[in-house]
Amino acid sequence: MALVNTERARAGCGPVSIDAALQRAAQQHSDDMATRGYFSHTSPDGSTFADRIRAAGYRGGAIGENIAAGQRSAKEVMSGWMASPGHRANILNCAYRDIGVGYATGGPYGTYWTQTFGG
Repeated sequence: MALVNTERARAGCGPVSIDAALQRAAQQHSDDMATRGYFSHTSPDGSTFADRIRAAGYRGGAIGENIAAGQRSAKEVMSGWMASPGHRANILNCAYRDIGVGYATGGPYGTYWTQTFGG
């Protein structure tokens, strides 16, 4: 979250804060990808990031998700996300006020990272 808020401050956005529901959604998705060995915004059962975020209890308006796999550190994953236009747009979306962060190990990629955003 600190790395996200550093990038947001550089772009003139306010900080995000951890939200318990978004945190659950992010961690569950990272755990699921590692356990079932896939890498996608859509789970094998067909659920989307929006389904997962709402099922976790988040009731805010705008929502988004970033995922990554294989990176060895938070700094490395943030560097990759900031180099990707879609992921960067989520991180720098000033409408987002809330965040959840998930990290799990296992599966074919070794590490799985998830950020969920809400506003």
